[in-house]
Amino acid sequence: MAADVSLSPDARPKARAGAAPRRRRRSPYPTWFFLPAAIVYGALFVVPTLASLWFSLTRWTLSEAEFIGLDNFRQFFREPFLVQGVINTLIYGGLTSALKTVLGLLLAVLLTGNILFRGTLRTLVFFPVLVSTIGVGFAFEAMMHPTKGAINVALDAIGIDGPGWLTNPSLALLSVALVDVWKGVGLAAVIYMAGLVSIPADYYEAARIDGATRWQLFWRVTVPLVRPATVTVVTLSLISGLRYFELIWAMTGGGPGFSSDVIASVIYKQYQAGFYGLATAGNVILFVLIALIVLPLTWWFNRREVDL
Repeated sequence: MAADVSLSPDARPKARAGAAPRRRRRSPYPTWFFLPAAIVYGALFVVPTLASLWFSLTRWTLSEAEFIGLDNFRQFFREPFLVQGVINTLIYGGLTSALKTVLGLLLAVLLTGNILFRGTLRTLVFFPVLVSTIGVGFAFEAMMHPTKGAINVALDAIGIDGPGWLTNPSLALLSVALVDVWKGVGLAAVIYMAGLVSIPADYYEAARIDGATRWQLFWRVTVPLVRPATVTVVTLSLISGLRYFELIWAMTGGGPGFSSDVIASVIYKQYQAGFYGLATAGNVILFVLIALIVLPLTWWFNRREVDL
C-alpha cells in the first residue's frame, strides 16, 4: 500500500515558513543609467531650491550676502499688501481652476458629440492656448478699456453702461481670471476629450436600457469615469493659477493699487525695488503654499480613486 506523503495541516505552515524568501525582481538596467537624469534634476531643481532657501535667510546683493535669519519672512507677513497678495493668489488659483474644470468638461462633452463643424470648433477652442500670454494680456487690456474698449463700446450700443473692468478694484482680479479661463480652458477640454473617448460605449448602452436620462448618463456614467482626467485638470490648473504672473502683469500690473496683486507679482516688484532677500523669501513662501495645497489634494484624489 502506497505511503501517504501529503502534508498534514500542521505541517503546511512549517513548510511555508521554511521556504526560501522570494527574491526581488532586479531592474534590467544598471544603476548608472539613472545618473544623467539625476545630475540634470539636481542641477536644475535641487541646487536652485537649496540656494533659494539660503538666500531667503539673508540680505543679499549681486556681490555680497548678510545672514539675517527669519527677518525676511517676518517682514513679508508684516506688510499688508504682501498678505493681500497671498489672499489674491488663493482666490485667483481656486477660481480659475474651478472654472477650467467645469467648462472644460462641458466643452469636451459637446465637442465629442455628433455636432456640425466639430473639427473647426475644436480648433477654435484650443487656439487661445497657442497664443502668447503677453499678447493676450495687451489685447484684452485694450478691449476692456472703460471708455474706448470694444467690450464697453458694444455694451453701450445696446444701452448698458460697461463697468471699469480693470480700473475697478473689486473687478480687476476677476476680469483677469476670466481672461485666463478663456485662454486655458482649451487645454482642459483636450484632456477631458481624451478621457471621454476612452470610455467604452457599453456603459452608456447599458444605462440607456435601464432607462437613464441624459442628465443621469452625464452625472452617473461620464463624471465618475473621467475622474483621472479631472485629477489632471484640477492639479495642473491649480498649480498654474497659484503661480500665475504674466497675464496679471500685462493687464493690470497688480493694480489698481494692490487689488490684483498676487504673490508672483509682489515678488517681481520686490526684485525691481532691490529687496532681493525679501523677494526670495516670497518665492519660498509661494513654493511652500503650492506644496501645502497640491500635495494633500493629490493624495486625497488618489485615495478616493482607490476607494472607488
